[in-house]
Amino acid sequence: MSDIKRDDVLPALLLADDQRSRDEPNIAANIATQLEHMGLHTWSISVIRRLRDAIGRLSPSSVLEIGASIGHRSAWLYDLFTTQQPIKYDLVEQGAKFGVILFRLQSRYEAASWSNILVGEFSTLLAEAKAWSMTMKSGVGTGEKRLDLTYDTIIVDDQPENIASTIGESLPLLSQNGVLFTVEPPTPTGDYDELDENEQAKVDGFNDWIKLIESSHETHHLAFVPLFEGTLVAFFKR
Repeated sequence: MSDIKRDDVLPALLLADDQRSRDEPNIAANIATQLEHMGLHTWSISVIRRLRDAIGRLSPSSVLEIGASIGHRSAWLYDLFTTQQPIKYDLVEQGAKFGVILFRLQSRYEAASWSNILVGEFSTLLAEAKAWSMTMKSGVGTGEKRLDLTYDTIIVDDQPENIASTIGESLPLLSQNGVLFTVEPPTPTGDYDELDENEQAKVDGFNDWIKLIESSHETHHLAFVPLFEGTLVAFFKR
């Protein structure tokens, strides 16, 4: 998409790709059933399908997925990458049990040579990566799997109360022509008990999201794509 002006990149990128299958990959469909049985939430198929289309157009060399859960969205991407394999695909998941499931998914796609499963809090993993980068510059370091400090594509899936802070930490990792994708958090509605810490955290998190969007307009192009059961949001450097 190098021949498109930067102002026009996201509108062109986020169009549906009619040349790709609309069907859910079999492995992803099986994981969706698991999610339902486990009572877990995932992005809607409409949102994931449009994300897949956009990443297919981007054809990134490096991809970071934050909040991979048990791999429903990841399975869509692994399916895409069977024909458009990136150099590196890092999946971050906080839960160790979910990490085990992700390793099985990685194995099914025989992707261990170019895909890493990183278990832990993203902010902690990022801090470790930055410290490791400084260590390597000093000539001392190990070959452990860690986050890179630059990615062509970043996907952020986090709780509404944390989404703004996670995106804020992620945006500096975008390459010059990189794109960050997320889903707009739900708007808090109705009355709530101000003494309820969970409800207050969601309200505070949504306010942080609004502040992030307002401040990001100065540094990034933004696009919002309303789809069934979710709005896909994309950030692209100005």
